[in-house]
Amino acid sequence: MTGPVRDQTTPDPAAEDAERPAPTPLTAPRDGLVPVIDRIQPLLAWCEAAASAPDEPVAVDAERASSYRYSSRAYLVQLRTEAGGTALIDPLAFTMPSTLPTLLAEREWVLHAAGQDLPSLAELGLRPGSLFDTELAARLLGMERVGLGAVVEDTLGLSLAKEHSAADWSKRPLPESWLVYAALDVEVLVEVRDVLAARLREAGKEQWAREEFAHEAAREQGPTRSSSWRGLHGIGGLRSTKQLAAARAMWERRDEIASREDLSPHRVIKDRDIVAAAKESPRGREAFDRSLPAPLRKKDTWWKAARSGLDLPAAHLPDRSEASYPPPHKLWSKKHPEVWERYQLLRTAVGERAEELHVPTENLLQPGVLRSWTWEHETPGDVAQVEEELLALGARPWQVEQTASVIRGALVEQAETGR
Repeated sequence: MTGPVRDQTTPDPAAEDAERPAPTPLTAPRDGLVPVIDRIQPLLAWCEAAASAPDEPVAVDAERASSYRYSSRAYLVQLRTEAGGTALIDPLAFTMPSTLPTLLAEREWVLHAAGQDLPSLAELGLRPGSLFDTELAARLLGMERVGLGAVVEDTLGLSLAKEHSAADWSKRPLPESWLVYAALDVEVLVEVRDVLAARLREAGKEQWAREEFAHEAAREQGPTRSSSWRGLHGIGGLRSTKQLAAARAMWERRDEIASREDLSPHRVIKDRDIVAAAKESPRGREAFDRSLPAPLRKKDTWWKAARSGLDLPAAHLPDRSEASYPPPHKLWSKKHPEVWERYQLLRTAVGERAEELHVPTENLLQPGVLRSWTWEHETPGDVAQVEEELLALGARPWQVEQTASVIRGALVEQAETGR
């Protein structure tokens, strides 16, 4: 059963921007820049101060170096509570004392785009008691821009500089301008949370947010990098099993080098270069080399890797399509046209419901859940059965409430009209 839709008029973004005053730049922490914590004693002192107000939420952020390093580890952890102030922690400098994870495990964390930071924080033994994700809240509220700077501007009328978001945070010592940027990322997060929480209540979406936040907090935090060569960008352009075998072998060699040297894989060799070289590899070394940038042609590394794939016996060559269930939806239009037609119908119906609720379609119901349900069901049962099936596929209760009857209704209407 779907809930009531509020009578809302669509705002004119241009008119709103013209009426909104210019944001006030937030260029430095209000209490000044605190020194980086690189010893246990200052961290214990911060924990003691934060513990004096046990009900306060804690703003949390982490800086990684994913564009530079193979690992997804946190190279700086930022925390802030009203009682403790801001803490900029260097997790490379010492082993994290048990006091900090114990303290944080009892708090609500306020993060922006929590899914990006939770894995690296979990590696340090830091896990939230509960969380509030300001990016996800902004999505549920239908905000057009959900980056941290845009959300801070919308909620507080402040502007944040984002010039160091892609910096190499593994660098030591960290420049002062980077530390200012890092401190500002948690400076006003709790204030943003308070505004967004009030908006969620006003919009009747508070329970939706609670369910989404609880799901994110409880989710198993796995690796952030793709662990499969099938994730190579552009791999769809490889048509033969020999080409795929060469690409797989090159990917595996790249992963070995990147892991050993702690380098981001694309700094070893880019995806597009692997795919281009693998495509030419069956034609021989000369064609293979021409497809690579000049610096990479001087080494035998990549040709040896590609040859190891090309020389595999037929039984060891990869399948052209990765075995998966359900099959990749991009193949449905040609191989399973009836499923594709059904999927298009249901995707449209769920998209229309998302527009009514002012929520992005992918947040109303994950595309993977909708595809799995579509593949498994040609005709629906009653609404209660559809609800049960969606829950089993991982949809949250609020999503099920808003979409189960829409999905069933679309298929019933199709059956009745014969479309």
